[in-house]
Amino acid sequence: MHIRPRRNRKSAAVRFHAQETHLHVGQLIYPLFLFDGKNIKEEVKSLPGNFRWSLDRLIPEVESCMKLGITTFVLFPAVDEKLKDKTASYSYADDNFYLHAIYTLKEQFPECCIMTDVAMDPYSSDGHDGFVHDGQIMNDETLPILAKMSVAQAQAGADILGPSDMMDGRVGYMREALDESGFTNVSIMSYTAKYASAFYGPFRDALDSAPKAGDKKTYQMNPANKKEALIEAQLDMYEGADYLMVKPALPYLDIIHLLKENCDIPISAYNVSGECAMLIAACQNGWLDYEKAMPEMLLSIKRAGADVILTYFAKSFAQMKADGKL
Repeated sequence: MHIRPRRNRKSAAVRFHAQETHLHVGQLIYPLFLFDGKNIKEEVKSLPGNFRWSLDRLIPEVESCMKLGITTFVLFPAVDEKLKDKTASYSYADDNFYLHAIYTLKEQFPECCIMTDVAMDPYSSDGHDGFVHDGQIMNDETLPILAKMSVAQAQAGADILGPSDMMDGRVGYMREALDESGFTNVSIMSYTAKYASAFYGPFRDALDSAPKAGDKKTYQMNPANKKEALIEAQLDMYEGADYLMVKPALPYLDIIHLLKENCDIPISAYNVSGECAMLIAACQNGWLDYEKAMPEMLLSIKRAGADVILTYFAKSFAQMKADGKL
């Protein structure tokens, strides 16, 4: 046989020469749960190894992550019920602890990249991503609220805004509001293909963010649909998105690949809480080897076409790199 593929697998050095996909720490975004208060570091029971942080405890955590090469963090706020209302007005209030945290982190670590969450659900008394009227999620009535939220986050120093609401037209509405306010350099990473998934459970546990009534199926995508993701992608690019996100990642590797093949801007993927929790549980039970399975999971997402991966494994992966285990 003149052609023997195994020759390119014969040693670690040769395998590295032939390796097609490489995952770097700088391509990971680390999600962090932010609480108001002081001296808070509470582990999320359904997502072991991940915590709810107060800002004073989060600052040294961010510093330690940056020393490992993690440059980008996405913050998710847990808001007290008494601050929530139907119009999510606290999302752009002057005394918003989330906005204060963004400002403080950028002041302390100007070289870090802060991504935010743009949606009504953390601040809404209804728990939905959009404005609720008579049990209906009102698309166009939601957009001005998202625009106010976006400008407030940009003013606080956010580098990338992440609209996770799935309202039609929100990227264009946000882009116009940001540009009119002088924030032309603030990026938008649109949750382009965000599916109505069963894999969000631990995230909702961490932030107590489940809807008070109904579900999110009228705005999040049907897991059965593939072509619809291209429609969403084309609209988001036309409206001014800088990145396109697929969420979740593992059950939707085909969607990541589809967008990568058809779109000319960076593709991100969210390795969501349920995906990570499954792997953690299997490893804790001794069914899988964490140091082998976790990097393989992330590599599969990168191989599918993701340029950027949001993952709760970011710090663990970076530590393994630093320790020479990868």
